[in-house]
Amino acid sequence: MAQYFEVHPDNPQRRALGQVAEILRSEGLVVYPTDSCFALGCRVGNKDGLERIRSIRHLDRNHHFTLVCRNFAELGQLVNVNNTVFRAIKASTPGSYTFILPATKEVPRRLLHPKKKTIGVRIPDHVTAQALLDTLDEPLLSSTLLLPEQDEPMTNGWDIKQRLNHAVDAVVDSGDCGTQPTTVIDFSDDEGEIVRYGAGDPTMFE
Repeated sequence: MAQYFEVHPDNPQRRALGQVAEILRSEGLVVYPTDSCFALGCRVGNKDGLERIRSIRHLDRNHHFTLVCRNFAELGQLVNVNNTVFRAIKASTPGSYTFILPATKEVPRRLLHPKKKTIGVRIPDHVTAQALLDTLDEPLLSSTLLLPEQDEPMTNGWDIKQRLNHAVDAVVDSGDCGTQPTTVIDFSDDEGEIVRYGAGDPTMFE
C-alpha cells in the first residue's frame, strides 16, 4: 500500500520529505507535485521503477521520459547544450517547460529515445518538488501522472493514493497543482520546435 504524505505547500516538512527520499533510495516509485500536474518519479537508475511507470501509463518505447533537476548545473550534466540553447533554457527556468536534448553519457541508454538518443529535462518552479530534489540530492526520472483512460491528469492527492494504492509506494500531496502539463520544446536539432503547448508560456520559442 502506498504511504501518504501531506506536506505544507510553502514550507514542506523535512521529516516527511526525508521519508519519501528513503523510499526513493530503496527503489520506490512515488507520486509528487510539480508546477504542472502531479508526476510519477523514481531514481534515474531504478530499472523496475521505469517499467512500473511504463505499465501505469501504458507507454511505448518511443516515449520521452523527463529528468527533473534542481538547477541548471545539474541539468547541464545530463544533456548537451550549445550557447544558443543555453541562453534560451536559462531564460525560462525554473518553470513549466520540458526540453528535449541530446543526452550525455551520464544518462543510462535505456532511458533514451531509441532513435534520437535524446531525453527530456526540466527544472520545476515548485516548492515541494524542489525541496524533495534537494533532500534526495539527485535528479528524478519522471513522467506526468496521466492515466491511459483519462483525458486530464488527476489533481487530488488523496484520490491518487486511493487509485494507485498498490501501484506506487508513496504519494506526496501539497495541494492541487493543476491539469496542464509542461510546454515541451525539442532542441534535438538545435532549432527549438514546440511539440506540446502546455503550462509554460511558449512565446519566446515561437
